[in-house]
Amino acid sequence: MSAREWIGKDFYQELGVSSDATADEVKKAYRKLAKENHPDANAGNTKAENKFKAVSEAYGVLSDPAKRKEYDEARSMFGSGGAGGFGGFPGGGTGAGGFDMSDLFGQAGAQQQGGFGGLGDILGGIFGRGGRGGAAGAANRPQRGADVETDVRIDFLESVKGATLPLRLSSPATCATCGGNGAKPGTAPRACSTCGGSGLVSRSQGAFAFSEPCRDCRGRGQIIDDPCPECGGEGISTRTRTLTVRIPPGVKDDQRIRLGGQGEPGRGGAQAGDLYVRVHVAPHQLFGRQDLDLTLTVPVDFTELALGTTITVPTLEGKVSLKVPAGTASGRVLRVRGKGIQKRDGAQGDLLVTLAAAVPAKLDDEARSALESYAEAMKGHDPRPEISELLEGR
Repeated sequence: MSAREWIGKDFYQELGVSSDATADEVKKAYRKLAKENHPDANAGNTKAENKFKAVSEAYGVLSDPAKRKEYDEARSMFGSGGAGGFGGFPGGGTGAGGFDMSDLFGQAGAQQQGGFGGLGDILGGIFGRGGRGGAAGAANRPQRGADVETDVRIDFLESVKGATLPLRLSSPATCATCGGNGAKPGTAPRACSTCGGSGLVSRSQGAFAFSEPCRDCRGRGQIIDDPCPECGGEGISTRTRTLTVRIPPGVKDDQRIRLGGQGEPGRGGAQAGDLYVRVHVAPHQLFGRQDLDLTLTVPVDFTELALGTTITVPTLEGKVSLKVPAGTASGRVLRVRGKGIQKRDGAQGDLLVTLAAAVPAKLDDEARSALESYAEAMKGHDPRPEISELLEGR
């Protein structure tokens, strides 16, 4: 992709966010669109697949503060009109003093991932900044692959005990046919004779003197005479792969797990990006969670609270017996040591049991008579002394 095409793309519009959107807003928009258009959920849907690639490309730029800054600066300087032109130079062609912007951007950045990475060096060459690392290494500089994020859903017990899950991904990866060099098997790229393999040629025009990506090799420094039939000479193709991800014990809902080097492949021999697996934990029908502690609410009769009793409650490994002292108030929390979540580092949580008084929805005549007798016997007892004192003082 040329730098002209890169600047002409509106990544903000692709994600449906404003140009001043926060990093969290960008991430939220990407996750929503990526989930809706993921190839695994839209088998055979070319439109959804293209949209997934487009939002992934947009997120790859806007999620990186340095890349986003450079993108915003380029759009501000040259506009965002795509084929309509770059700011100040109608039609994207010749500007003041015969400076041909189309020459500058004609093939720039073709080797960079998503068209990104070489633009700052090109701009630096024009305005005397020297770019990052100088123009000589700009065109062929290796670029780390983009990070990728995906989602998995596990049940509550898997989040507590840990699990090993197969993960099926459809994403860009090093072409298996050519091994990433872009050439048809049995052939190899050759050094570009125009630029001598540097990927850059020097050029002077009017008052300007600068280096620009070689047009013959598109800044790669190499010519591929027989492109790989699978990837078309790019060295990268979209493929489906299956990975095994280990969910550690005690993982929390919405926690991310990093798999180093499992993201998109790098360019020019650079390392691959990382894969981040975001874990979504389904709630349990009985247990809740507070950090490493498990929580459980147990209904009890009023008589059990008033007179005391022993109750049996479930744990993740079985069951335990708990003594409820006489006169226990509803809402009291009893702690069962060591029956919570245990992490790999040995940290261990507890089981927190909340006692909740159960009130029957209906009473038969015998039960009602017994309660009325109890109420009569207890009519001298005030269950709300603090409130009564406050009301009497007014």
